[in-house]
Amino acid sequence: MSAKTKNKGTGLAFQRQYTRDGVSPFDMFEYDYRTSVIRNPNGEKVFEMTNVEVPKHWSQIATDILAQKYFRKAGVPQSDGTLGRETSIRQVAHRLAGCWKGWGEKYGYFASSQDAQVFYDELVYSILHQSCAPNSPQWFNTGLFSSYGIDGKAQGHYFVDPVTGNLERSQNAYERPQPHACFILSVEDDLVNEGGIMDLWVREARIFKYGSGVGTNFSSIRAEGEKLSGGGTSSGLMSFLKIGDRSAGAIKSGGTTRRAAKMVCLDLDHPEIINFIDWKVEEEKKVGALIAAGYASDYEGDAYRTVSGQNSNNSVRIPNEFFRRLANNDDWEMTARSDGKVMRKMPARQLWEKIAYAAWRCADPGTQYDSTINEWHTCPEGGKIRASNPCSEYMFLDNTACNLASLNLRRFFNEADNSFDVQGFEYMTRLWTVVLEISVLMAQFPSPEVAQLSYDYRTLGLGYANLGSMLMVSGIPYDSEEARAIAGSITAIMNGVAYKTSAEMAQALGAFPRFEDNREHMLRVMRNHRAAAYDAAEAYEGLEIKPVGINAKYCPDYLLKAATKAWDDAVQMGEQYGYRNAQATVIAPTGTIGLVMDCDTTGIEPDFALVKFKKLSGGGYFKIINQSIPAALKNLGYTEQEMDAIVNYAKGHGTFAGAPFINHESLSEKGFIAEELKKLDTAVASAFEIGFVFNAYNLGEECLQRLGFTPEQYFAPDFNLLEELGFTDEEIEAANDYACGTMTVEGAPFLKNEHLPVFDCANKCGKKGERFIHPHGHIRMMGATQPFISGAISKTINLPHEATVDEIKDCYYLSWQLGIKACALYRDGSKLSQPLSNKRDKKKKKTDGATAEESTSV
Repeated sequence: MSAKTKNKGTGLAFQRQYTRDGVSPFDMFEYDYRTSVIRNPNGEKVFEMTNVEVPKHWSQIATDILAQKYFRKAGVPQSDGTLGRETSIRQVAHRLAGCWKGWGEKYGYFASSQDAQVFYDELVYSILHQSCAPNSPQWFNTGLFSSYGIDGKAQGHYFVDPVTGNLERSQNAYERPQPHACFILSVEDDLVNEGGIMDLWVREARIFKYGSGVGTNFSSIRAEGEKLSGGGTSSGLMSFLKIGDRSAGAIKSGGTTRRAAKMVCLDLDHPEIINFIDWKVEEEKKVGALIAAGYASDYEGDAYRTVSGQNSNNSVRIPNEFFRRLANNDDWEMTARSDGKVMRKMPARQLWEKIAYAAWRCADPGTQYDSTINEWHTCPEGGKIRASNPCSEYMFLDNTACNLASLNLRRFFNEADNSFDVQGFEYMTRLWTVVLEISVLMAQFPSPEVAQLSYDYRTLGLGYANLGSMLMVSGIPYDSEEARAIAGSITAIMNGVAYKTSAEMAQALGAFPRFEDNREHMLRVMRNHRAAAYDAAEAYEGLEIKPVGINAKYCPDYLLKAATKAWDDAVQMGEQYGYRNAQATVIAPTGTIGLVMDCDTTGIEPDFALVKFKKLSGGGYFKIINQSIPAALKNLGYTEQEMDAIVNYAKGHGTFAGAPFINHESLSEKGFIAEELKKLDTAVASAFEIGFVFNAYNLGEECLQRLGFTPEQYFAPDFNLLEELGFTDEEIEAANDYACGTMTVEGAPFLKNEHLPVFDCANKCGKKGERFIHPHGHIRMMGATQPFISGAISKTINLPHEATVDEIKDCYYLSWQLGIKACALYRDGSKLSQPLSNKRDKKKKKTDGATAEESTSV
């Protein structure tokens, strides 16, 4: 049967895995009504919502994320006939699953109505169980029309009618949602015409408005000094990048507090590559000066808002030829866009030094390895892959889009016997691959080109989260051969089953329209994926950099067998039926959706730190504690008493009862009453340090005035109530360790030294921690999983503050050697603001009256 053959009317069958006939999936869970309150560290309230309905097993953090970020805030019919906001996860799960089911039924995706109902039930279950979650734009947009009748004025979007194949303009804002998180747009070397520079900002705005991100390669834009057709010379690439940066900074993504996300890529041979590399370095110097002058240092503050370049991730595209010239100490040439003539040249090693220094200084640019990316390209007949989305996981043709979903690996891990539920994982992989394909069917897109090519190629982005947590719970260090083999096999299973499902959909619905043009290319890439599953180095085709296969010596046999079978099936079915989708998988960062799934770790990452402080865009903070520690300790054989002691050492007791120096008794002697002690205990359970709960926002002004302080005193920025009450720094620190924890397990009672690597994180943990995962441990994990990903891996390689420029170069070079497609680095403290912190921001007074940073925000 050819790939174009379509078995009309067959559709897909779905068996029940987690749900039961005749039982609503909503009734399989018990629910709580909760209050969601998000505060700044000083206790200031930035968000509050009451009566938020969630399953009882959801954490408060997951509840807060749902309420603040994902509930629709207007236009939802209420029981009294008015319009208001969503209040229950039941509403959200229904509008998502119901929308996917409705579009799938309309266009023949299911073998029967019963299969469609099973599809719906299992999806509802998976959302409520936190087994999988779609990317944020789905939460923002999907089902608003079908569930609530929300439409709105058309915003200039397009779609391809799946029946006629005709390109059409959307008639309203939400009947066809924008569910895609990742876009890659082209830009032509033209100022005002369609497809040109100014038109790009309009197309980007449509993407940002609905909660998505976009990347573009700007290498077609003439450099400063190149001649223009009408006479004169070009103002250059950098002048236009600054305009685009301002445009992105003005838009709140999804109409919420989510920041707009943007990637700027530039080929290494562009004449302005040096200015591009240095851009953020120079801007970060300005930020430092503004902060020193008293401006706020957070990303939403005036310091960062004043300078340019802060609304994009920047990456340089590096071909294999550059590394050959680097090895030979040859020059690298930069050529004009207009005529291809060499405009400047410099030693490759000097350029390499500049890239590494900039990344050391301000975390940009990242690197994208152009030759490797295109050697794994399934559809080169459509053109080269030139760019990525903002986080570098989606890499495909210009003017295409990808919608994402991530599986929560902890939901498939059995702590009782340290096994992975392969059958359940394969079931959810198939289920959500179909969700993503239906999302292509129902979507609208920000330009005619993106609508057409997304229809033609139908790229998907299934991935996972919580790998680091799963490894920790199983007692396996992240930086180990065992961890890499397990991660590689699980990734291979996911990708193989996703492509097998894509071939199954091709059998029923037809292959993607451009499959036949790219048949041999795509099947070659599929065979390379399979070769990596078998670790058959001699079987790779057309790859200059050989990937890292699954090491059978360290991989559990049942996982290895499942991985190789998945790829045997995927290749066999693809040869017979073709594939419905040109790409199937990516590893996304899963930041916010990871929190709503109660993941301790994001994407492929290890934990950032055992205890973290997350700043939310738009205001508010979360104290995030790794919940995997008790389960890991249990698997390692510790008693309940030993586990309690270790956990309390790390995360604190969450109360002042029994604390040294600052406790119920000593506070009562200072004048605190019982009601205020209760407030302090409630607040300290989620506080980063005890000083954050001793303020007017938490205790109330009446309390502070009764203690003898005036508003001028307690609202002063440097007011420290504990110090004013006479407690010493040593007493405050001891009480803090008791109530809020040391934020590390290093030095914990009972913990054996040989078990410390299990709890290693990306950074040193707390003020007392010294251990962290070596940067090569991050990179080798990426190398072990990259051969089983259609796109790429969004991941940050964390380095300590004292890392050198040479270490940056070493990391970038090793990434290229291991066949990784992209690499992003972050050296602790290289930027003056960061969404995650593992240390307290605290100004400590010295005896001479000066101030010094006691710890850094990272």
